[in-house]
Amino acid sequence: MAERRLLRVLSGESVSPPPVWLMRQAGRYLPEYRELRAKAGGFLDLCYDPDLATEVTLQPIRRFGFDAAILFSDILVIPDALRRGVRFEAGEGPRMEPIAPHEIASLDPSGADMHLAPVIATVARLRRELPDETTLIGFCGAPWTVATYMIAGRGTPDQAPARLFGYRHPEAMTELLFLLAEMSADYLVRQLQAGADCVQIFDSWAGVLDEASFEAYAVAPVRRIVEKVRASVPNARIIGFPKGAGALLTNYREKTGVDALGLDWSVPLSQAQALQSGGAVQGNLDPLRLIAGGRALDEGVDRILDALGSGPLVFNLGHGITPDAPIAHVEALLRRVRGG
Repeated sequence: MAERRLLRVLSGESVSPPPVWLMRQAGRYLPEYRELRAKAGGFLDLCYDPDLATEVTLQPIRRFGFDAAILFSDILVIPDALRRGVRFEAGEGPRMEPIAPHEIASLDPSGADMHLAPVIATVARLRRELPDETTLIGFCGAPWTVATYMIAGRGTPDQAPARLFGYRHPEAMTELLFLLAEMSADYLVRQLQAGADCVQIFDSWAGVLDEASFEAYAVAPVRRIVEKVRASVPNARIIGFPKGAGALLTNYREKTGVDALGLDWSVPLSQAQALQSGGAVQGNLDPLRLIAGGRALDEGVDRILDALGSGPLVFNLGHGITPDAPIAHVEALLRRVRGG
């Protein structure tokens, strides 16, 4: 079988039309997801049930024929495996017990493999059930982003609790990030060994860090993950998505060793072109253009294709699809990207 199209791009090849998938493509904008979610119980119950998680992952592939499927799970399964009391409350997002500096040394990852075994079972099942041409993407949260939730116990607008924690307790922060990097690398290796074709590291809160903190909290832990993953899976292909990294994106790619850079919608296409000269890029349509549809959607798609379509590009949004995105607009996006 020929190598899957998205993997060819991650190897630095230009593919026309570019492969396309959308972050959060399995989710609340789909009626079939909402129906299944209503029957599943809690959100984490859905993530840890291989039957349900497989079905949710496959739903957008059946409906749209995306070039890639991304494992349906959540970045907070790692702190959940550390028994931090992760829970999801309706309308309020994730909650967990905030961690104090003195607690970090007592965190015990010894039961994580067993705790995460259902997720790995989902990966194996997906590779068997997906079409041969469809790339399967595994993922984890970057240590910094996961740490922000562990420290605050919830999401916050600018991650001030985690930033203050780092300034006041730098050694404790380094210890926490190191543990999360080690666990995340092991988790990604297991996904790749179970059948994932590549993996993505989501650093959704990289953009709140100053330059020195970015180096210590966003770059160094991800570099450790990349090194450890490739020690076990030498040809592992890895996408890094440091949302909001802006001018630090080149530094991030060079120092972490990721194969492709995920770009949020604020990255100028001129900068994206320069980044593409060093390897594959992924993105970066504003998710609100997908909601708006019509001319706004068409122009956004066309600008990206004009600027980046002749190089190694994975077409995607600049962040996740939102629940109010119309299905007809997703179909229009696919036609535009694929020239249909």
